[in-house]
Amino acid sequence: MIDVQRLAVLREVSRRGSFNQAAQALHCTPSAVSQQVAALERGLGAPVVERSTRGVTLTDAGRLLVEAADAIAAELADTQQRIARLTAERTALTVATFASGGRRLLPSVLAGFAADHPEVELTVLEAEPEESLPAVREGRADLALAYHFAGPPPARPGDRSGLDWTALGEDPVRVVLPRHHPAAARHRERPEAPHLAELADQRWILGCRKSADQLAHHAELAGVELRICCTATDYEFAQSLVRAGIGIALIPEIGLSPHPDLVALPLAEPGPRRHLGLALARRRRGRAAHLAEDLATRLVAGGTGED
Repeated sequence: MIDVQRLAVLREVSRRGSFNQAAQALHCTPSAVSQQVAALERGLGAPVVERSTRGVTLTDAGRLLVEAADAIAAELADTQQRIARLTAERTALTVATFASGGRRLLPSVLAGFAADHPEVELTVLEAEPEESLPAVREGRADLALAYHFAGPPPARPGDRSGLDWTALGEDPVRVVLPRHHPAAARHRERPEAPHLAELADQRWILGCRKSADQLAHHAELAGVELRICCTATDYEFAQSLVRAGIGIALIPEIGLSPHPDLVALPLAEPGPRRHLGLALARRRRGRAAHLAEDLATRLVAGGTGED
């Protein structure tokens, strides 16, 4: 029988990369961590970590155990949340969302949901996908409005993510320019999407740190190198810098704020885009789960349109 407490220790070692850091997180000594891992290996009959002067890495057996530990931790966290809800007077529903999605897609849907379910205690958390998806898996949120860039979605049928993913649609990324920018004038005369290479000499403002990799990828495809003058975490701030003449910006469509001094143009294909979706825990149960599915259905019906 595999000891669950030792699994938890191994999980922390995997997360921290060393016995010393795992010991700090667990409030014990490195020797105690080492003893727990050694006992786990003896019981298993196979090594679970490889030790070196640079820290520890997991063996194949160790990786399997950590996957199991992650699943157990998520199940326990979810169970704790569900038990807490059983004892609450009102049904609680927690929705996690990234900022621009929450601003443009959620309000009208939540208003209708709240009107139909006045007994539900709604909580909305602002969180990027790397935070919101684990929150759903671990039961700290019931539903996540999230996104991913190129590549597969964050959850697929039969995988080990513990999540069900429902696609909502694409969110194309636009290049935002001052209205009197030469490229905006060219577009008015010849309404064709500009190529990234045509804008290679511009100063670029990123409205999100994660868009840096996307921009670099598409710049490489275009055979150009771009000058990044600002990396913001707020699309409103990025667009205000464009209005001030600091540079031009890449902004996802749902993050755009129409302004008479700005023009938002599509980029010629292949252009960057986000893929929007909803994440629900795969093993969902109880009234909160049914409410989360109801809210997800409303969001799917609403699509990516305006409020």
